[in-house]
Amino acid sequence: MFSFEDIDKARRILGLGEEASMLEIKERYFNLVKRHHPDTHSEAKGDERIKEINWAYKVLLDYCRRYRVSFKEKDVKRSNIDESMYEHLKRYYDGWWDNLDL
Repeated sequence: MFSFEDIDKARRILGLGEEASMLEIKERYFNLVKRHHPDTHSEAKGDERIKEINWAYKVLLDYCRRYRVSFKEKDVKRSNIDESMYEHLKRYYDGWWDNLDL
């Protein structure tokens, strides 16, 4: 188990904001590894930077694995942007504007 300080340090190492999806974490990790890999990076500190990036990724993966995800319909709909956008557009196309007194 990691402390908040470890998790906060890890997200900063990967250059993430205070919120990120698993997809964003993975993309950022792979981009940083590609950029700082010792085979392509000539700096002597490349090995240390890779170790730091790998540590940060491990910390965030461990944290995310322990996070409880809700499969309740209301929570899935709330987190699914496409679903909420669909509902918004459906109201518009189903005559939502027709009932407004302008």
